[in-house]
Amino acid sequence: MPRNILDEAQIHPAIRAKVDTHRQAIVNDVKAATAANGVVVVGMGMNPFPRKARAALDEAGVAYKYMEYGNYLNTWRDRNALKMWSGWPTFPMVFVKGTLVGGADDLKALIASGELKKMLA
Repeated sequence: MPRNILDEAQIHPAIRAKVDTHRQAIVNDVKAATAANGVVVVGMGMNPFPRKARAALDEAGVAYKYMEYGNYLNTWRDRNALKMWSGWPTFPMVFVKGTLVGGADDLKALIASGELKKMLA
């Protein structure tokens, strides 16, 4: 089932450039990081779940890049651009070889099942 995303034909041509570029610097940073690193954890301060994801990776001995964008009190608009791009509603966002695998609990399940090691092999 495809993700439900507004078709470009339903965006008026006069605003397409604004839609295409709005707060895209943060998205481009994450895209570059996922292209350059096997595992990327995108998180925010004051949120315990990015810490849990990093702890699980540390315990599993898996190298990763951590990217932190603000906290509950700031930069929510930038983080919202990441949510809109990825479709993932919460932080952390964990990427393995460029593929979004979910959040901390999803990552722990991949580690426990051995699938993370397979993805990185």
